[in-house]
Amino acid sequence: MKPLQENPGTHNRFVALKMCLAVVEQGRSLSQVLPEGLAQFSDRRERAFVQNLVLGTLRWQGRLQAVAAQLLTKPLKEKDQDVLQLILLGLMQLMYTDIAQHAAVSETVNVSARLKKPWAKGLINAVLRGFMRDAEALCAQVDLKPAQKYAHPQWFYKAVHKAYPNHWSYLLEANNQLAPLTLRNNARQQTREQLLAQLQHAGHNAQAHPLCPNGLVLEQSTDITLLPTYDQGGFSVQDAAAQQAAELLQPQPNERILDACAAPGGKTAHLLEQANNQLILLALEKDPARMERLQENLTRLQLNAQTLVGDAAQPQAWWDGQPFDKILLDAPCSATGIIRRHPDIKIHRSPEDIEQLVQLQQQILQALWPTLRQGGWMLYATCSVLPQENSAQMQHFLTTHPDAEALPIEGDWGWADTPVGRQIFPGQAGMDGFYYCLLRKRAPE
Repeated sequence: MKPLQENPGTHNRFVALKMCLAVVEQGRSLSQVLPEGLAQFSDRRERAFVQNLVLGTLRWQGRLQAVAAQLLTKPLKEKDQDVLQLILLGLMQLMYTDIAQHAAVSETVNVSARLKKPWAKGLINAVLRGFMRDAEALCAQVDLKPAQKYAHPQWFYKAVHKAYPNHWSYLLEANNQLAPLTLRNNARQQTREQLLAQLQHAGHNAQAHPLCPNGLVLEQSTDITLLPTYDQGGFSVQDAAAQQAAELLQPQPNERILDACAAPGGKTAHLLEQANNQLILLALEKDPARMERLQENLTRLQLNAQTLVGDAAQPQAWWDGQPFDKILLDAPCSATGIIRRHPDIKIHRSPEDIEQLVQLQQQILQALWPTLRQGGWMLYATCSVLPQENSAQMQHFLTTHPDAEALPIEGDWGWADTPVGRQIFPGQAGMDGFYYCLLRKRAPE
């Protein structure tokens, strides 16, 4: 319950602080923390304000920490992570918002009373006012190191610099931009033009996406459940890069298709919509909770698929022995292509995670390949920008599987210089960072 005497601005910042701590200190996912924290606000503007504070503080965490380190006479102790995050929250307001500086400082300092650490008030005030006095010089010093300037972990900066020596700064900068809200029209129910007209009539400006036959981009984010035709299954939220999956796999009526690692079901639904709901489609998902969400989406969209909780790396536990015509493997990955939507990935991901994911991807590829019929297609997809998970993974697979060949991917999107498959950088045509490689199983020689 919000204390009656407390300024709403102070309370909002305290809630934002608690969410940042849940991510940074407790290691929780922002996609879990954000809905829980925002649920206590009934006012739309308050929700938007708090969300921006949280996203901004997490997105710029690395740069904010580097600035704070210059202003602190000595590093704070681990048990004082709450004080550090409150300092970063204050710096974020001063550096990345148009909030009046005096309000940003005073309201942030007021939050310190909730921490039960009387000494913190003076420290936070001194740090924030110290930044205001010398902001330009402090930022210039921090920005001498690219990883700090672009607020990414050092290991990730080094990885993308090595992989894309001519594009790394574009990629890191794109990761810090706000991602658009992109919808996929359900072509079984209406045309894209009809949905655009309905959105316009309801006061929502949107544009057709040039690279997706059923994609459209809203000018402003909004509660999608309030948009026209949502309850009737008229559209789904899906980034334009993710919409390329069904376009590449070209599902045909009565084909037997496996969607491995299927939740939350965006690509599952798109495949079904493309074939007018006439596929023999098995949607496989390891996590029972995520499978529930997938089934809810299919129900809303009035689509039919066989859903099964199972491990894609263990087909002996669920496969009936009938080969699939096509397989979509949206592989578990680092998600480094969607950092702009999930800035906590910068905080949670480590080099050790990448090594483990590469091994898991290899296991799943190895396990699923025998379930594909001769002449069948497998589309390997990730939302990563790291070559280890993408082109290098596919080169390894092609080398170790003589019956596999990579088919050319035609399209006015992605990076054509990818050794095999097609890599999309975040921000290209407004899309998320994605990788695709289309494989065909040929007859043994």
